[in-house]
Formats: sequence, structure tokens, C-alpha cells
Amino acid sequence: MRLRWMLVPFFSAATLASAQPAPTLQPLSIGETVKLEVLGAARAVNIILPPDYAKAPDKRWPVIYQLDGAISQDLMMGAGLMRWGALWGRSQDAIIVGIETKDRQRELLPPTGDKAELKRWPSAGESAAIRAWIADTVKPMVEARYRHDGTAFLVGESAAGHFVVETWAEAPTLFTGYAAISPSLQWDGEALSRRALGESKRPPLYLSLADEGGATESGMMRLLGVLPNDQPYCFSDRRKELRHATALHGLLPEALQYLLPTKADWLEEYGMMLRCDRRGGEG
Repeated sequence: MRLRWMLVPFFSAATLASAQPAPTLQPLSIGETVKLEVLGAARAVNIILPPDYAKAPDKRWPVIYQLDGAISQDLMMGAGLMRWGALWGRSQDAIIVGIETKDRQRELLPPTGDKAELKRWPSAGESAAIRAWIADTVKPMVEARYRHDGTAFLVGESAAGHFVVETWAEAPTLFTGYAAISPSLQWDGEALSRRALGESKRPPLYLSLADEGGATESGMMRLLGVLPNDQPYCFSDRRKELRHATALHGLLPEALQYLLPTKADWLEEYGMMLRCDRRGGEG
């Protein structure tokens, strides 16, 4: 009898809980998607807004353009790391624009004279068309629709990192700052690192190197050697710490800290310092 008496309250509580109305589920919205066409294919341009965007109608934000920015690519990771940096005051909050890629070698790399590269990636070589599309279509659309503060930053890794460096060299005024994480500087016999850059000052450039080695490493070392004397840059040498596959995850927070610094005075205490060789200040 005692056991039966003890079970009654438990059964009654479960019955009451099951009688409660089901919770109302609301959609979780963090931004917008628009389909734009280039090189004969439609692709997503994903815009993730700061959490207080709708609540601060007079506020304006920097814009970060993230290559390989589809939902199934690097968009959510990039947005999460950016928000984490803003939460800690490590870097400024920003609007994220993720640009989807379909054929990365075709869209992110210039033509190559290397026969092995041509054989492996026969469609490669149309980065100039993507750059023009970003300049003529994507950026004007973003700037017309969203409250930006006039600054724009281009971020990419690997082949997208090569695109970042190439854009910095070819069309430096297109963006306010650039971050190339483990860029594929081995492409076309390291041609990008061999070009004459002149002495004109370009926007701040974040560069990093992981365990790539070989021509990727020699291309990076050559590029650093030919940067103009007054070029602001931050080079993060992580050859002993990071793999190519972990470079973006590990270094995007530092890249954003360099390009979008804050006045926070507690960052070093929490291990959020810039671990890179610098020239020309913090961006």
C-alpha cells in the first residue's frame, strides 16, 4: 500500500504536464538570402545582420564579405566567430555577406600556365570575372539595402585567400582591408608573389601561414619580401601550430581583431592578443 501511495503524486504530476499546451515555435531568423547570377550559374549571397540591427535604426556597421559563404560552406562558422569576437570586444560587430562558390578553382583563381594544374582543374582561371561581379553587382546591392558605415573587408582561406591577395593587388580600393588565411600562393608557379607591386600604399592586409610548406610557403615568404615599405600588414606565422584544415577556424578571430580593432584594454589578459609580425599599426 505504501508503494502505491508514493506513486500517486508522481503520476498526477506527469498527467498535469502532458495536459499543458505545446509551446509555440517561432522561426529563427538571422538574415536574408538573395540569388544572383554570374558565370552562367545562380548562387546565394547570404546576409547575416547584427543582433541589434532592427533595434538601432540610426546605427551603421562595417561589412565583412566572406568568400565560400554558402550555408553549407563557411558562412555559419564565420558568423559565429565574428559574433564571438564582438561579444568579447575583441573585434567590432559587423554585417556578414557570405558569397557562395560553386567551382572554387574557376571562380577564385586566375589562369595558370602550370600543366599539372591545368590538367587537374581545367575550368580554373576566371577570378577576374568574379571580382568584377562583386564590384559591380554584389557590393552595390549590399550598400543600397543595408546600413553600412562605408567600410568593407574581404576574407578568404586557401584558394579564396589567393583571391583576396589578388584583389588587394589588382583592385586595392575595392575593400577597406583584406584577410588571406593560408592563401594558395603556389598557384601558377607562385606568380602572384612574383609580380611587381610598386610602392603605392594599399589597405591593411592580414596574412597567415599554417603547415602548407613547399611552394605555398615560399610564395608567402616572397610576397612578404616584396610588400611596399609603408604597407600595413599583419603576418601570423603558425607553421608549427596549425594545419591547413584548421587555419580558418583558428585564425579568423585574429584576422578580424586586426582589421576591425576595438578599444578594449582587457584582451591580452584573456589571451586575445595579435600574435603576428606587424607593420603600419593595427589596420
